[in-house]
Amino acid sequence: MYTHLERAGHKSGFVDIDQLGICYPEPAWDPGRHCMKARNVDAVVAGFRAAGARCLIVSGVVDPACGAHIDRIPRAAVTVCRLRADREVLRQRFTGRGGPAELVDEVLREADALDASNFADACVDSSGLPVNEVARLVRERTGGWPASAPGRSSDVPEPSAVTAAGRSTASAQLEPSTDPPILWLCGATGVGKSTVGFEVYRRVLAAGVTAAYLDLDQLGFCRPAPDDPANHRVKARNTAAVWRTYRAAGAQCLIMSGPVEDEATVKSYAEALPATQLTLCRLHAGRQHLTQRIMSRGQGSSWVQPGDPLRGQSIARLLRVADQAVASAAGLEAAGIGDMRIDTDGLTLEQVADAITAGAVLSELRTW
Repeated sequence: MYTHLERAGHKSGFVDIDQLGICYPEPAWDPGRHCMKARNVDAVVAGFRAAGARCLIVSGVVDPACGAHIDRIPRAAVTVCRLRADREVLRQRFTGRGGPAELVDEVLREADALDASNFADACVDSSGLPVNEVARLVRERTGGWPASAPGRSSDVPEPSAVTAAGRSTASAQLEPSTDPPILWLCGATGVGKSTVGFEVYRRVLAAGVTAAYLDLDQLGFCRPAPDDPANHRVKARNTAAVWRTYRAAGAQCLIMSGPVEDEATVKSYAEALPATQLTLCRLHAGRQHLTQRIMSRGQGSSWVQPGDPLRGQSIARLLRVADQAVASAAGLEAAGIGDMRIDTDGLTLEQVADAITAGAVLSELRTW
């Protein structure tokens, strides 16, 4: 749907709600982090609107008991469309994408609960249908969304932080006084920023730290943007807004991954994230390593990133991307971008993560 709107010339945004709730351990009052995710949807609504988007598509799992927490998204007119599928179709899709077989029964129970619900404005059965047909049915069942969506004023005040019980809580009571550290994994396309970043995040959690993770690319789906091709303005604004929610939920640090072109890019994020200890770690790799990873992503054999521009591309296209990545890596190397620099050639994921976690990030956390 996002691609359809983009091609039609509609300024729109997209975000996967699962990317707005990677903060653990989750608060006891918010199992599933559904309230946290909804609050972050509202936060990025403001960011996308500032970038000129007139509509936003959100995909992801909602609370099966009460649906989307639209009361926590006051800055948007929300239309909820529930996708469903037959039980055997769900089973095949879940296991086919690598889901653990032991969780299938839980998935099916959740699907049954959703089928018994009535919170959605529309419902589309995706069983046996290709993606483009499901998208067409969604537009049809929602009355031609976004044209059918009611308008809403952009002059909506910033909502206060609200607990699950509905009590307003001052942010000063929620956030520790110590400036929180942020680790930013950067580097050329295909160097492994997201994979390494998430491995580092897992290790921080294992050390007993409440932490959050962000993939910056997932906060920047907003097109067209001719004057800011990498969408750093909207990414920086959305990152700052989502980080405020995570801080309110008790996060002591943030690990994020995403591209950097130059020092000006770093400065724009630093200005959006004041009072933080931002450590930029640049991963570097040679042509062979970058080309192998880019070809792997194109063939879908690595983590399926929502909206991955490489997935399904031709070999010729992937090789051009690899050439661009090599040139980008050389430019970053010449400019000396980053507080830390790790050459990943010949190293396993675990070895790269070892090199990062042996640095300043975890040592700073241990002093808290």
